[in-house]
Amino acid sequence: MSRIELAPELADDFERILDHLAQYEVADAPSRIREIIAAIDVLEHNPLIGRPVESSKRELVIGRRSRGYVALYRYAAEIDTVFVLAVRSQREAGYKG
Repeated sequence: MSRIELAPELADDFERILDHLAQYEVADAPSRIREIIAAIDVLEHNPLIGRPVESSKRELVIGRRSRGYVALYRYAAEIDTVFVLAVRSQREAGYKG
């Protein structure tokens, strides 16, 4: 089972997502974050499930449509660790910073 490390910047990503959901008065905003975390937990058993992107990184697609998010991560096989670097909405143009 792989270890999962969350980058400190994920707190900013989650805050941005919650602010966006509050702006549009989404009633179940906290459950969205729980869904994202549950999806990231899948990486413990399947660290290579995400689609490959540049620089040995991968993207995990989470949900769809208005509930769709993408987690950017890197898997370090030599230490069996997944480093989750960022989370964004599927409708956002890219990752922050």
